Amino acid sequence: MTTTSRSKLNSLLARLPGGTPVTSEDLALEGISADLAVHYVRAGWLQRLARGVYCRPDTPLQRDPSLLLLQRQVPGLHVGGKSALDWHGIRHYVSQAPKLHLYGLKSAKLPGWFTDAFPSEYHRKQLFSSDVTGMRYTGPFEGRADAPNVSAPERAFLEMLSEVGVRQPLAEARELAESTYGLRSSVLGELLRQCTNVKTVRLCLQLGRDLSLPWAKKLDPADLPTGGNRPWVAKTNEGLLILKS
Repeated sequence: MTTTSRSKLNSLLARLPGGTPVTSEDLALEGISADLAVHYVRAGWLQRLARGVYCRPDTPLQRDPSLLLLQRQVPGLHVGGKSALDWHGIRHYVSQAPKLHLYGLKSAKLPGWFTDAFPSEYHRKQLFSSDVTGMRYTGPFEGRADAPNVSAPERAFLEMLSEVGVRQPLAEARELAESTYGLRSSVLGELLRQCTNVKTVRLCLQLGRDLSLPWAKKLDPADLPTGGNRPWVAKTNEGLLILKS
């Protein structure tokens, strides 16, 4: 290997935090060609995770930089639903190995190198009409520039409710709802008005009323897309789900 080639590697490793995956395109911007990357892998200086994806071989993959890479590849990808609630401290039990729930706007399959390190599920979902132009109330976790996009608690709550009857047990959803007393009614109301799923709107209102949550008192069902006056009924694994307007 020439001195120039080795200096390119040293420069990359100096600026590449351990556990951060990079793509072939990232390497090309550093002047490292595909052939040179192969040479680095064979020499043990880079680890190949998948075709066109590499990392340093001396440190395990880190979740957040891995999510940042996926965000570049999947439109609208963010941590949402039950996982986002957990990140915001809204949980009813501590799981030893919680599965990461990711949402996005396009059909996609999470790469094996990611799911092997971080057990995850990806769901294509356009729950709000505003998602067409931008993912409202998602952003870097805690406002940190190096953090992945995460749903705000209000959006995460509705994303979780949208899964009830599909992948989310109603009993657990109710238990999580008990910890949502701090949700902002203004944000929740805005999202509910844009919600494209009647079940989610009705379930949110019903849980809020049943649990006497403070935000529920500030929501007017007449202003929300509840789908009319008839009960909403669906068959689920837990039996019939009946939601009043």
